[in-house]
Amino acid sequence: MTATSAVAVAPPLSLYVHVPWCVRKCPYCDFNSHAQKGDIPEQAYLQALIEDLEQDLSFAGDRPIETIFIGGGTPSLMSGDFYFRLFEALRKRLTIAPDAEITLEANPGTVEQARFNAFREAGINRLSIGVQSFDPGQLRTLGRIHDPEAAHRAADTARAAGFDNFNLDLMHGLPDQTPEQALADLKAALDHQPPHISWYQLTLEPNTEFFSRPPDLPDDDRLWDIYQAGSALLREHGFDDYEVSAWSRPERASRHNLNYWTFGDYLALGAGAHGKISLPDGSIRRYWKTRQPDAYLGRIGSRTAGSEAIAPDERALEFLMNTLRLKHGVEESLFVERTGLPLRSVGVKLEELRRENLLERGRLQATELGQRYLNSLLERFL
Repeated sequence: MTATSAVAVAPPLSLYVHVPWCVRKCPYCDFNSHAQKGDIPEQAYLQALIEDLEQDLSFAGDRPIETIFIGGGTPSLMSGDFYFRLFEALRKRLTIAPDAEITLEANPGTVEQARFNAFREAGINRLSIGVQSFDPGQLRTLGRIHDPEAAHRAADTARAAGFDNFNLDLMHGLPDQTPEQALADLKAALDHQPPHISWYQLTLEPNTEFFSRPPDLPDDDRLWDIYQAGSALLREHGFDDYEVSAWSRPERASRHNLNYWTFGDYLALGAGAHGKISLPDGSIRRYWKTRQPDAYLGRIGSRTAGSEAIAPDERALEFLMNTLRLKHGVEESLFVERTGLPLRSVGVKLEELRRENLLERGRLQATELGQRYLNSLLERFL
């Protein structure tokens, strides 16, 4: 399978910035996060991010940055002044769209009114608050540093600081969780009228404490009961599951994540950050940055640790792994635009899946049955 040419239309461009430090590593977390002892080296990290960006500016070309997501770790540990200076540096070197969505991840145990006000003044216009649960026992099991009161206070503080666009992160399928307990978490979140809720199932990932010492998780029947009951409640409150684990009110879907899920491009800055870029020579590359914070700080110039091309015969699967997560899928034409491949390169497999009622016709969209068996569906493209 070969690409027909360079991607005809350069995909939208986002920026991901990673802040690797946190207060304490949670037992389920497999992200690049490191418990910080002592003060975070804000000035040194800011300088490293700027040096890193300057090596990657050619990837942007003349494309504006449509969305920015600052993830971690716990980015809300950094000061408002850090973000003010970061965005000042970014705007000197990149074009940031006037209506850019700029999201910061925040943990309830690390926020107060003045800090949220400073984030807003720095240019951040969306928060993603890592609540995970409002149940005190589950919060202790998950190793979170906050209690239910701090979670409620974080959502209230976000609104008071002027953030009318925010997400609440919640997990389900927690140790020994019942459907009633999962619904109680959702109801507590809904009391805050969030525009967006990320509601995802706890999974046991390698290299985590939970993977080494697994807790007692609900069985598949109970997980299905939790999902069915929670989905019904969210729909009653006007939410649409536009992606497998993402629920939003109308017009409040995460634009940054939509760019990931539609195979857009994104620059990567920060320790362990990953990026994806479509180049004028027709290649599409993934790249990643030095993972350890001390090593990232110690390097000079580029902090890129490695990169690899997404081969033409891998692009169809990569594209569909992302786009079929979306409830409403994408237009067939986007496959050609973003992969450089003709649609006929996957035509036979698409037709097979449509005959089996796993894909809709005339669009790259999984049916309800296809969504339930999405992993098996995607394996057909291996």
